[in-house]
Amino acid sequence: MNDVRPTTVLIAALGGEGGGVLADWVVNAARAEDLWVQATSIPGVAQRTGATTYYIEMMPKSGDGRRPVFALTASPGNIDLMVASELLEAGRAVENGYITPDRTTLIASTHRFYAMAEKTATTDGRYDADRIEAAAAEMAKQAILRDLKAKAEDAGSIINAVLLGAMAGSGALPVPADTLRQAIVDGGIAVEFEPERVRGRLRPGADGRR
Repeated sequence: MNDVRPTTVLIAALGGEGGGVLADWVVNAARAEDLWVQATSIPGVAQRTGATTYYIEMMPKSGDGRRPVFALTASPGNIDLMVASELLEAGRAVENGYITPDRTTLIASTHRFYAMAEKTATTDGRYDADRIEAAAAEMAKQAILRDLKAKAEDAGSIINAVLLGAMAGSGALPVPADTLRQAIVDGGIAVEFEPERVRGRLRPGADGRR
């Protein structure tokens, strides 16, 4: 077992985006494939100063019955799959050394949800999205950068389901797409819904919020 290392996954998601449900789908799919798996999370901070992060490690079971000792938190330079539900979170992952060109597949939505530092600036305090995307693409071994929020809204869903689909298609997880799909069904959350009704809730002003 000493020469076998786990697959490491770090997910950064904002409140209301279903990050915890997404992590549960991945964990339950790994268990269905009879992998050793462990997940931990660190809650985000209020007022959009940071996302909640979910860290998952998984690996095949050994034939000698020994159990692995997994890490409780992510460490820079040791992430196989980084998932960010919003572009600034991808930038933070780059800045903190979680994305490396020899190892990391990055999946990130390119839409923006402005941080407090951007909103409270006396001038235009927005971070340069083009620079973030360029840095993310340069630092990652494989970078999948799309407006996944828009795709979720077009499908009448929320972003966690689209992120799971991107994770399945990336090839970075040792779990088949069918097993990930079944994890959604087994989870029983929003498996069947009315797309037009959900789209109505997602339209700006539909409920007085965005």
